[in-house]
Amino acid sequence: MTMPPSGEIRLRVFGRTDVGQIREHNEDNFLVADLTRGSRSLMESDREQLVGERGTVLGVCDGMGGAAAGEVASQLAVDIIYERLADNGPPADHNELARRLVEAVEEAGIRIFNEARADRTRRGMGTTATVAALMDSRLFVAQVGDSRAYILRNGRLVQVSRDQSLVNQLIEAGQLTEEEAETFEHNNIILQALGTAETVQVDLTYVDLRRGDILMLCSDGLSGMIRSDEIREVLTTIQDPLEMCRELTERANRAGGHDNITVIIGVFDGPGLLPPEAEGELTYQKYPLPENPSGHYPQAVTTGSSVSSYAEGGGGLQEAEPRGLRVGHTVMGLASPVAAGLAVTDEADTTRPPPDTTHSDEPVDLPTSGMAPSLVGIMVVGAMVLVAVAGILLLR
Repeated sequence: MTMPPSGEIRLRVFGRTDVGQIREHNEDNFLVADLTRGSRSLMESDREQLVGERGTVLGVCDGMGGAAAGEVASQLAVDIIYERLADNGPPADHNELARRLVEAVEEAGIRIFNEARADRTRRGMGTTATVAALMDSRLFVAQVGDSRAYILRNGRLVQVSRDQSLVNQLIEAGQLTEEEAETFEHNNIILQALGTAETVQVDLTYVDLRRGDILMLCSDGLSGMIRSDEIREVLTTIQDPLEMCRELTERANRAGGHDNITVIIGVFDGPGLLPPEAEGELTYQKYPLPENPSGHYPQAVTTGSSVSSYAEGGGGLQEAEPRGLRVGHTVMGLASPVAAGLAVTDEADTTRPPPDTTHSDEPVDLPTSGMAPSLVGIMVVGAMVLVAVAGILLLR
């Protein structure tokens, strides 16, 4: 592989979120941060960045959980991920940046789960997370749920994340076609979300950026409403990231706006990137994160015991069409729905606290009336006789 040249990498970036046409409030949140400058804003001065030694992070989180809990979960996620990544100095290499990204997402999941467990009104809250980070030409994407990351290069739009959803797993297992997926009744079921379980497994992928690459992160309120050919048209015909975001959200609203809509656009340029025609195919590529010095493998390279295409990765992901409208999410705590014969339901009861499985050897005192058992028996028999007599009289 050709090594990228030395030199600066420039990023023009903007993000936008919209409540849509149906929902009463917005449960999406997003993150745009220059970690080198410690800046987290979309002020005009922050829309053009030089990627510095500590890097840049962009992320979209789509919350769920009812009431305001989804908004709480997605806000916690972007805050925790930013704080965790901003607390450290410059990463020593790609592996350290990738590990920090994964651990930040994992920590967000743990803290959201603990917050939900501590507050009964927030039981079952969770959020998707699609988070991209870079410090040079290699872009890492950490994925939980079904928000998405795309790259446009030379007019070709490629999804570089993979949905952790039931419908996507069935397609990859060959049990559902793309056409069938568009009307599949369970296409709102995702297999993981931050906060709905104590641990989460993060799908970690990477892209070696080229000059002129356009990155788009979005919630399924966008990808579920407009097809990839429309997305491609917007990204190729509009130059300004702000205008791209505006046009995409407006198109999603015109298509129905059935969910909250969030999008981030980043345009990469500069002498630190190879030209777009340089060797190297643009595909979905899993990143094999090596063992860290403590001997711990972060749960980052696979997505659990799901279909082998998740566990094995590799190969390219072709331009993907959106797979039907997703209105809200249901998280299914099922390792392999294919092996389970699709024994799934539309709604998972995530509001009920876990049962108390602790045991004690101490005797348990059951409440009683304090009367002798023989007297209680006589009273019960007498009551039954009275009920029988009353029934006979009523039937006459």
